[in-house]
Amino acid sequence: MWRLLLPVLLLLVVIPAVEIATFIRVGDIIGIAPTVALTIFTAALGIFLVRLQGLSTLARLQQAMFAGGDPFREMLSGALLLLAGILLLIPGFVTDVIGFLLLVPPLRHGLARLLAPRLAVPAPASQQPGVTVIEAEVVHVRKEPADDDDPVPPLPPRGR
Repeated sequence: MWRLLLPVLLLLVVIPAVEIATFIRVGDIIGIAPTVALTIFTAALGIFLVRLQGLSTLARLQQAMFAGGDPFREMLSGALLLLAGILLLIPGFVTDVIGFLLLVPPLRHGLARLLAPRLAVPAPASQQPGVTVIEAEVVHVRKEPADDDDPVPPLPPRGR
């Protein structure tokens, strides 16, 4: 049970504590007003950059889908952009640094390559190369005429 609670504990206790310590340190160095202004500026800049890169990722996703390719990497890149946007909206310098790192395309694509094998779901057999799936319909046909006391009437002939 502790194994499941440890990541939640990390998110709820350790990260805010690190952010508070960073705020205090930066506030001592540059002052309170510049620290608050820098926090607001990084959030606004982050939202702008996430929007720009999100639109280009959406365009690449559409191209991959229209070309019949696998859109998984672009979808994963979009999810990482969403995470970057969330991190940039959270007040704090540590989360901002992580969010801005996720906005660097080579880093984001590298992380997507690392995560892809862990998150990928195997395609159904009908979508795997070299596999032929034949869809069929089973119809029960009676060869002899039905008796009057037979509860199941014969099936009507099907025309195609």
